[in-house]
Amino acid sequence: MDSMFAAAADEPDTDRSPRRSVGDPELRKTRRLARECATCIFKPGNPMHLDAGRLRQMVTEARGEAGYIICHSTLPYADSPVPPAVCRGFADRYRTWQLQAMERLWGFVDVEPRDPGLVRTTD
Repeated sequence: MDSMFAAAADEPDTDRSPRRSVGDPELRKTRRLARECATCIFKPGNPMHLDAGRLRQMVTEARGEAGYIICHSTLPYADSPVPPAVCRGFADRYRTWQLQAMERLWGFVDVEPRDPGLVRTTD
């Protein structure tokens, strides 16, 4: 094997940010939203204003590589009190092998989505 290819294979993928953990370290279970959040990407009417084809792209990627989608309302940019959790809309629609393994190995702890009426203010 050419050393150029070996080095490239050993380097981390710099195009992607590291995947956030949906694991609860205290309960040793996988966090999943108890219900769809108010702006779930799977709700009718495209409440997140995704570009045409973006939802299909996200689902295709999730069904192949990661096995799930993390709810956007639990990501740090959303300033959520809820730590990253599996999107309930995705989990209710798709049974990936990764979600099945999580359920069998650890189980899920359902967490309530962020209250859309809550607005965090800074002093």
